[in-house]
Amino acid sequence: MEHEVLWAVLVGLVMLAGLVGSAFLVLPGLALVWAAALCWALVVQSTAGWVVLAVATVVAAGASALMILVPGRGMKRAGIDNLTLLAGVVGAIVGAFVIPVVGLFVGFVAGIFLMQLTRPRSSGLTPWQATVHALRAVGTNILIELAADLLIIGAWLTSLWWVLR
Repeated sequence: MEHEVLWAVLVGLVMLAGLVGSAFLVLPGLALVWAAALCWALVVQSTAGWVVLAVATVVAAGASALMILVPGRGMKRAGIDNLTLLAGVVGAIVGAFVIPVVGLFVGFVAGIFLMQLTRPRSSGLTPWQATVHALRAVGTNILIELAADLLIIGAWLTSLWWVLR
């Protein structure tokens, strides 16, 4: 019993770190929360643990797909074309190496801004308007990731009752 309690505390701390990482863009939060669910399933070796891992896997996969589809669709609807999105992706890759913690998102927004800056004014959106849409996309990603984290943590908390009773 003490063994499970110790692991429950450790898994809970890792999940909390993942939640904070998702909220403040300092850690790969969803990956940490999923990894903690994996550890929980491996440690407790019970149906409750494996159900948590299954839920975590489905939720993480769904959230990952949503984090690509939802912001992309919103940016397309706003009039941001594929070349501008590609510039955002390149900016995100460069930003991830230049600015260690938040560079991915800063680079994405900067790439969109710089690409729109090079376009003629007749292309539709001003650089600032495109940047606002990019920031909304980043915010949407954060909300999707936080929701996924909370669903996984909720499943884990439910399993605690089954394992520790």
